Amino acid sequence: MDHATLRYDVSETGVATIALNQPETRNALSNELLDELIGAFVAARDDPGVRCVVLTSTHERIFSAGANLGGFAGDTPLVEKLAREGARFGTPEINVGVFPFMIMALIYRNVPRKKTNELLLLGEQISAQEAERIGIVNRVFAPEEFEDGVRDWADKLAAKSPLLMQLGKDAMFRQQDMAFLDALDFLRAQLTIAFSTEDIQEGVRAFFEKREPEWKGR
Repeated sequence: MDHATLRYDVSETGVATIALNQPETRNALSNELLDELIGAFVAARDDPGVRCVVLTSTHERIFSAGANLGGFAGDTPLVEKLAREGARFGTPEINVGVFPFMIMALIYRNVPRKKTNELLLLGEQISAQEAERIGIVNRVFAPEEFEDGVRDWADKLAAKSPLLMQLGKDAMFRQQDMAFLDALDFLRAQLTIAFSTEDIQEGVRAFFEKREPEWKGR
């Protein structure tokens, strides 16, 4: 696919890499970039050969500067967890008279409430190590280890059953806001569905036969 604002590649192991590619704007989230980003995710979702997606940036130091403030100034409507040492995180919208409305739904579900309040209201940046400590990122890699670390995690994810990963991720999102007993009922039903798949049977056979499973995705 041809893109003006990003790069899209799929490896032999089924890892799709989507790289924001407007370093001159520090990958500011313009309408064009967001449209192409959504299109790339849709393409990865619909490609049966894609098992994992890595979202990255071609900029040496910055993933994205956030919303395109030029778009705001021009009255243009906008809609708005691996890290490298030296990366900085923050929600600086409040500093320019905006508020990080959309991202707060994700941050509040991963970071303690008081720390989230601090991030949203002060608009200050934190280090990658602090982001790891409070749960924004899973792991921090040294710069020389970053690409290998990301590739290792992505390949491990891509090697899992695509069907069970789909069922599992859907269940992860759905159950988190359910009452406990409702969540147990829902997860019991999902487990029943999982036991009816060919992949779970293949996984068990491969385990006892001491070989790598051959997933069918059904």
